[in-house]
Amino acid sequence: MTLDPDVIGLLDLIKRAGRPALDSLPPPEARVAFAAGRPILQPDPAEVASVRDFNLPSGVPVRLYRGIGTNPAAKLPCLVYYHGGGWVLGDLDSHDVLCRRLANDAGCAVLSVHYRLAPEHKFPAAYDDAVAAMQFAIRHPDQIGIDPKKVAVGGDSAGGNLAAAAALAARDAGIALTNQVLIYPATDMAMGSSSYHRITDGFPLVARTMEWFIGHYLRDEADKYDWRASPLRAASLAGTAPAIVVIAAKDPLCDDGLAYAKRLEHDGVLVDSLYFSGQLHGFVSMGKLLRASDTAIRMIANSLRQSWS
Repeated sequence: MTLDPDVIGLLDLIKRAGRPALDSLPPPEARVAFAAGRPILQPDPAEVASVRDFNLPSGVPVRLYRGIGTNPAAKLPCLVYYHGGGWVLGDLDSHDVLCRRLANDAGCAVLSVHYRLAPEHKFPAAYDDAVAAMQFAIRHPDQIGIDPKKVAVGGDSAGGNLAAAAALAARDAGIALTNQVLIYPATDMAMGSSSYHRITDGFPLVARTMEWFIGHYLRDEADKYDWRASPLRAASLAGTAPAIVVIAAKDPLCDDGLAYAKRLEHDGVLVDSLYFSGQLHGFVSMGKLLRASDTAIRMIANSLRQSWS
């Protein structure tokens, strides 16, 4: 198994720390443990032009960033961003560093969404919140200073799952998004792909962790086959927004991302696939220790800039 040297160092650090696996903890304790890793893994937050926290009409908390150097009066392109964390963990703070970088590097606004978490709020609560946030950006652009013709959705892991589902919802509602940014997305809750069997030990996210997340998120077995939870199972992906798909090879979700990119291409959707052969799940948010994080963020931002130019 070929790993980036930075990843080898990270895995050694995790092993020496001896912290319990997230899937061995109840959700409240797992959230505390997840938050405790941020100072170790994430660089200092970058300065941006502005940051504003508020609630959507539905009550969902959001955080709006405007990239540094942008015109305060300009109607900026916007990325509606859904954080990762297995639908159980994460919040606006867990992905603050990443959203700041994306706002700055893409020269845009980022609307970060803290959707309702499981197990307190089971599927489809997170999906409903993701779609509501996307619709808010499209329908109320003047309230957040954005161009409604240049709106993308994006997210990592569970957030990538929500972004893919929101892109499908947008297509069905006749909403034209410019992009869907899918960073190591979960696309099929049935967990049938071979990467779930390849990545079973030695990494922060393995197959049993995904079982823990999915078990908390879904209501029952039938939910696994609902396209809102498993977008790969949608009847067609045709007509959805052009996609940027980031894939990490040493990730139980690797094949989910590869299969979704292939299916998008088969259904006539433009896809920019970014494959990182030596990386693990979550690397884009680990820029303090993994230099590939900076590379990935710059590539995502460049793709967005090009689509908005």
